[in-house]
Amino acid sequence: MSDTPAADIPTDAALVDRLIAEQHPELRAELRLVSDGWDNQLYRLGERFAVRVPRREVAAHLIEHEQLMLPGIAARVSAPVPVPIRVGIPSATFPWPWSVVEWFDGTDGASVGTDARTPLAEPLAGFVGELAIPAPDAPRNPVRGVPLASRHEAVRTRLRSLAGRMEVAHLEEAWRRALDAPAWDGPPILLHGDLHPGNLLLGPDGSLAAVLDFGDVTSGDPATDLATAWLTFDGDARGRFRRALNHQPDAATWRRARGWAVAMASALATASDDNPRMAALARHALEQLEE
Repeated sequence: MSDTPAADIPTDAALVDRLIAEQHPELRAELRLVSDGWDNQLYRLGERFAVRVPRREVAAHLIEHEQLMLPGIAARVSAPVPVPIRVGIPSATFPWPWSVVEWFDGTDGASVGTDARTPLAEPLAGFVGELAIPAPDAPRNPVRGVPLASRHEAVRTRLRSLAGRMEVAHLEEAWRRALDAPAWDGPPILLHGDLHPGNLLLGPDGSLAAVLDFGDVTSGDPATDLATAWLTFDGDARGRFRRALNHQPDAATWRRARGWAVAMASALATASDDNPRMAALARHALEQLEE
């Protein structure tokens, strides 16, 4: 097992304040770190905004993808999404791009139980359907939207690692069935790429308040985003989510979606020893994949 990937360049509120002062001084306000993920840190900026700063070089390119794609995505989906309102450019202070986005109030979907996420089944299905248009010019992503066979060695290695602490036969079977399913032969479909509960924000009434973190935005096999059926929901809500999709997935796509859930959950499970929030997401998804 291993911990969250280390930051290539650590940041803190003082550094982010310098960035704001240098490039967008009219926005300067109190800064507070609110999220420290695998790829990015999120600082709340005053009451209205947040600053999204990459912590690894690979994530700097993902920030650029968000900046490119989110304005168009916001124009076609009903759920609020964090469109950059200001763009930070590389400088002597910080060598990578960064973004200022609107702050959304709500509850992190990873911080609540499965029952609390059940009301998201229909609105999240609606979001997936609104997003899912052919997008051949979307950014390429080597680990999302691609043929599952290209992820086989990585998944096999992770399942072997997990075998020391849990039963993995059902995961291996789900993965084999996904690999055996016919590959996606349609146009590359626009994808969020990382549609797990930690990237969903709930309103006070359990509604979908926002969809966050589009760093993995890409296009390809629509089964990738359908993996949220196992990452986010339990059996009953998973059925509601599937029935609410405006384009009903065929059996092959659903099998690949389950395979994508194996790939994502195993990644979380083998790199979150120091992150209880992400480790809990992994446990939930691995349990759901037993069904």
